[in-house]
Amino acid sequence: MRAGYTIIARNWRCPRGELDIVAWRDGVLAVCEVKARRSTNFGDPFEAITPAKMQRLRRATAAFVAARPSPLPRIGQIRFDAASVIGARVEVRTGVA
Repeated sequence: MRAGYTIIARNWRCPRGELDIVAWRDGVLAVCEVKARRSTNFGDPFEAITPAKMQRLRRATAAFVAARPSPLPRIGQIRFDAASVIGARVEVRTGVA
């Protein structure tokens, strides 16, 4: 889709957690955590991605890779991204962990 990535899963759940968006391009598995807010009155959405949340994302990603929906070729790299949505404004940060 955007930037040549193919979305292979949305809201993927397992006992270890949930992955909002999982995308694939050229051997890179990109896992994107999406945080949305109506405003910044209670802080920036990126602030909600705590170290504990990142640990849950890593565990859920390991479960996703183990379950490995086919036909994914060999994974060369796993990257964690984050998306902040405030109203209609979207900001994406790549490689957050």
